Amino acid sequence: MAYSMRRVVKWSTDPGLAARMLFVMGLLALVYLAFMAVLVASGYDAMTILVIAAIMAGFQYFFSDKIALLSVGARVVEPQQAPDLHAMVERLAALADVPKPKVAIVDTPVPNAFATGRSPRAAVVAVTTGLLDTLEPREVEAVLAHEIAHVRNRDVMVMTIASFFAVVAQLVLRWAYWGSAWGGSRDRRSGGNAFVIIYLASLLVWVISFFLIRALSRYREFAADRGAALITGAPSQLMSALLKISGVMQRIPDRDLREVSELNAFFIIPAIKGSSLMELFSTHPSLERRLERLRELAREMEGL
Repeated sequence: MAYSMRRVVKWSTDPGLAARMLFVMGLLALVYLAFMAVLVASGYDAMTILVIAAIMAGFQYFFSDKIALLSVGARVVEPQQAPDLHAMVERLAALADVPKPKVAIVDTPVPNAFATGRSPRAAVVAVTTGLLDTLEPREVEAVLAHEIAHVRNRDVMVMTIASFFAVVAQLVLRWAYWGSAWGGSRDRRSGGNAFVIIYLASLLVWVISFFLIRALSRYREFAADRGAALITGAPSQLMSALLKISGVMQRIPDRDLREVSELNAFFIIPAIKGSSLMELFSTHPSLERRLERLRELAREMEGL
């Protein structure tokens, strides 16, 4: 391979992208601090909610890889079962300076891939049979490099931490709902304005977090695209792969798309047709924006 002799890729970041991610994280922190202040000031049992949310987040953090694989019927394969795929992953992981992830295959015609795992040492990279059938080997490598960039950037950990207090807000809303459904009206009347304040604060935090976390997710997709381009040295390979995946996705039956839709946030391209989701609500940037950034990166790399 043309780039197989390089030892480790020099990992550079996009300053503008990094600044936007830090800005979103800062906004999330401010929202969550204000939310905690409201809970404490209202005398709500914040500690119980925090403990339950921490248990849920911890479960997600430690078992996210197993949950993700089970949800789509992925099977971990050994090197003798998929030697070419393992060789690609091993070479790309070495270039990215991360431990070689486990390799899994999902038997579905939907062309896609995802990475999961709480850390680089516990990572799994999965590809679908549809992806292997659709793309050329160089394009498969570009997709794998994107997923390994997610591993290096510890995106599962970042998104779990970022969504922690959104889980707290969601728990408060659910408790308020079930409390009212099961005779909690007297408790609400006795609590007076405190209940209303907590409920509205929880709703506001959940809505704001929804948009901020999706913005952060989109920025991390841009970062993984950049990482893939740096690892392979050829942004055009990822551009070609994204175009092919997107094009084939339009021809996949809805039933097959629904079977894997639970992992849309993990996939390199969500398993949806057309532009049914506005980008503001999506975990991924639009294909057009991703391609434009990759073109800009290709021009930057050509000038070096």
